[in-house]
Amino acid sequence: MKLFRNLLANNEGATAIEYGLIAALVAVAAIAAMTQLGSSLGNTFTGVATSMDNSL
Repeated sequence: MKLFRNLLANNEGATAIEYGLIAALVAVAAIAAMTQLGSSLGNTFTGVATSMDNSL
């Protein structure tokens, strides 16, 4: 009986799952930000290349 009480009182697994969910959320946010940044940089370099082509 004491074993079952100890298993029910153990919260380490729940904490690990919570940290995993937080890490996954941070990863999704980072991927979204990097995707947006990549698109912005691509547009910037395209504009620079167009300006350089027009100046020649």
